[in-house]
Amino acid sequence: MLNKGNKKYNNKSRLVRNRIVYAKTTLNNKSDSFNKKIYIVLFISLAFNLLLFNDSFMTSNVASAKEKEVVKEKEVIKVPDNYLFLGDSITEYYDLDKYYPDLPVVNSGIAGDTTEDILNDMEGRVYQYNPSKIFLLIGTNDLQEDKSVDEVFNNIKKIIELIEENRPDATIYLESIYPVNESDNKKIKGDVVDKRNNKDIKEINKKLKKYAAKNNITYIDLYDTLKDSSDNLALDYTTEGLHVSQEGYEEVTKVLKKYIKQSG
Repeated sequence: MLNKGNKKYNNKSRLVRNRIVYAKTTLNNKSDSFNKKIYIVLFISLAFNLLLFNDSFMTSNVASAKEKEVVKEKEVIKVPDNYLFLGDSITEYYDLDKYYPDLPVVNSGIAGDTTEDILNDMEGRVYQYNPSKIFLLIGTNDLQEDKSVDEVFNNIKKIIELIEENRPDATIYLESIYPVNESDNKKIKGDVVDKRNNKDIKEINKKLKKYAAKNNITYIDLYDTLKDSSDNLALDYTTEGLHVSQEGYEEVTKVLKKYIKQSG
C-alpha cells in the first residue's frame, strides 16, 4: 500500500509526464519552425522540473530516515554499573570494599532501620545513586517493633514499587530476611535477638518469594544458606544471634556474586 507521500509523488510525476507527452504530440503536428522551438523549450523545462522534484522527494525521504534513526538511538538507555546494597545494620556492617574490590558498590545500609525508615527517605537512600542493580535486605527490625508479618511484607512491596516507578532501569534483587538464632547457646545474646523469631521471618519470606515470582523480580533465598539443621542462624555465621559474622558474609558473598555477574 502506498503512503500519502508516494501517492503525492506519483500524481505529480504523472502530471508532468502527461504534459511532456502532450508537448511531443503537439510538436509532431506542427510544421512551423517557430512553434517547434517553443515546444522544445517547453519539453526541456518540464523534464528539468521532473528531475528537480524527484531529487527533492528523495532528499526528503533520506532526511526522514535519518531523523528516525536518531530518535531510535535516544530510546536506548544504558545505566552505568552501580550496585546498591539497601538495608539495615546487616547491610551497613557488610564490608563491600573487601568482598567486592574494584566493583562500583554503594552501601546504603543504616543500623536500626525499618522498612518505614527507607520509605521515608527513598531519594537519599536509593534514587540519588541511580543504581543499575539493587540488593534489598530489610524487615528484621520491624519485627522488633512489633510489626505484623503483613505490615512488613506490604512495606517491602511499597519500596520495590517506588523503585520501579522512579528508577525503572534498575534491576532489583530481593533478599530473604536472614534467620536469627533463638537457641540458648552461650554465644547468643537474647536481648539482641529479643522479639525476632524465625516463624515470622519464614512467613514474610514466603510472601516475598511469591510476590517476586509474580512480578518478575529475582528472589534470593539466603535464609536457607545461613540456617543450621535446627532452622537457626548457624553459630559460625553469627556474632550474637542476629548479626552476621565474617564467615557468614563470606557465604552471602558467594551467593550474591552470581547475581552481580549477571547482565541486565
